[in-house]
Amino acid sequence: MPAAKGWAMSAEIKIRYGDFRRETSVRKVAISYSKLTRLKAKAGGGPSRVRLGPRDLWRILAPYVGVRFKDQLLAVTPLAVYLVLFQILILRQGVEDAWMVAGGLVATIVGLMLFIEGLRVGLMPFGERIGHALPQRSPLSVVLMVAFALGVGVTYAEPAIGALKTAGAIVEFHRAPLLHALLDRWADALVLVVGLGVGLAAVVGMLMFVRGWPIKPIIFAATVPVLALTAWMSGVPQLADVVPLAWDCGGVTTGPVTVPLVLALGIGVASAAGRGESSTAGFGIVTLASLFPVLGVLLLGLAVWLGAPPIAPAEVAHGVPPWWEVSPWAEVVGGLRAVVPLVAFLIVVARQVAKVEIEERVVVAYGILLAVVGMVIFNLGLTYGLTLLGGQSGAAVPGAFAVSPAIHGSPLYPGSLGIAVALAFALMLGFGATLAEPALDALGRTVETLTNGAFRKSGLIYAVAAGVGAGLGLGVVKMVFGVPLAWMLVPGYALALVLTALSTREVASIAWDSAGVTTGPVTVPLVLAMGLGFGHTVGAVEGFGMLAMASVCPILSVLVLGLWVRLRTTRLRPASAGAMA
Repeated sequence: MPAAKGWAMSAEIKIRYGDFRRETSVRKVAISYSKLTRLKAKAGGGPSRVRLGPRDLWRILAPYVGVRFKDQLLAVTPLAVYLVLFQILILRQGVEDAWMVAGGLVATIVGLMLFIEGLRVGLMPFGERIGHALPQRSPLSVVLMVAFALGVGVTYAEPAIGALKTAGAIVEFHRAPLLHALLDRWADALVLVVGLGVGLAAVVGMLMFVRGWPIKPIIFAATVPVLALTAWMSGVPQLADVVPLAWDCGGVTTGPVTVPLVLALGIGVASAAGRGESSTAGFGIVTLASLFPVLGVLLLGLAVWLGAPPIAPAEVAHGVPPWWEVSPWAEVVGGLRAVVPLVAFLIVVARQVAKVEIEERVVVAYGILLAVVGMVIFNLGLTYGLTLLGGQSGAAVPGAFAVSPAIHGSPLYPGSLGIAVALAFALMLGFGATLAEPALDALGRTVETLTNGAFRKSGLIYAVAAGVGAGLGLGVVKMVFGVPLAWMLVPGYALALVLTALSTREVASIAWDSAGVTTGPVTVPLVLAMGLGFGHTVGAVEGFGMLAMASVCPILSVLVLGLWVRLRTTRLRPASAGAMA
């Protein structure tokens, strides 16, 4: 017996939990119970078809819907209550169109619930299956072309890109000629350059997965040139206004469609490639998808400046916009455009390139339908709820410390106290908006699963939320005191590079990818509304740059958290070893 036991112990094979999870989730074969009962019914003697009445359906669906609705209710309601109370109690302003705002908030909650459930049961398993099969059945060149096309496609699908262009439309030509030209005459080229940057990031990310390249050198190689160009362009008065726009473009590219889908595809490719020992080997594309567009927009601004000086636009009589650009149809079209083209592209890749049979088609179709409907309802909720409320609060906040025609009796507070009120508003807004982001929730679940609970979802979410709050606070400082964005970004990213060198590759991957998921459909409209409100009141040239600060600070917070966890673990190990001795 002892010999047999020893032989059995020596025959054990250890595998990483992340590998086990991917193998069981990608290669599993599920058999529907309904299919089994139908087969038995055909053979004779099987049970008859079950018919459910309205009460039976309610009893089945109520727990399923209730849990998911409660999660989003707890995520969005505190943020909305905070905005209302801050506006009424601190800023002494009532809420305009209160019933419309309330209906928009309900739509936001319902849309988030449906969209996240659709991602979970439809898009993410579909993308992971394609990513696992693609490198096994196609040459590397095909994998890279698919990754590039997916990167460009998701950029055009992101609703945050439209919000960025809309917000920039109010930039005055005589105050920022080059910035106005990029957002007006060169708007299509701007979106194309951002898309090319995301596509290039997807290509480099796939090569990183297939070849087993470490993430740290790639982060350094991508960040250092961008910081150098940022520092130089900030010193040129004609180019300085492009820097905040470029870094904000890097933030809006990684939204609720890009992050879950690219993560699922990357995890599948990393699993099929079989390279690396890290359970987070599928991460890194989101990081590059935030940095490469920044470089592209900076280079585009430099090219436009060198090519010809911007020309003042002629006065054009604006007619009635087409119906698809008017709310609520604009939100419906935006929701369809965000999901349907990507789904069609994935289906073509799955059937024609990866040769993957779409299993459980009803479940996948159900998830896709939920994602589409959820995105549409979510867009409507943002327009008539959070964005409207955030715009009111953002426009009113500068009245706490400066004279504002819209705020009676402004400034409401003397000197530094008013500025402190504005900083507190930004900190809490960033923290609350981040907690409501669906992409961060998806990233948190994926990280906790792949690390076998070593990096908990709650710890990651709160660290990222704290970083976003701090970043928005620094953005307020930029607006109020006119601090150049480069003075904050360059030292911030330089410190991030130092902390990255001291961190493990797993923590580094998680931290840098966390920066990309903080600027999604909840954060972007709120932050842009607040930034534009501040900029208009304090006389700033533009309201860009706050999203950029909301991206760098989460990197720092997660890196610091990772170093603290590792230090605590290192201290506990000697104590436990001594106790066992």
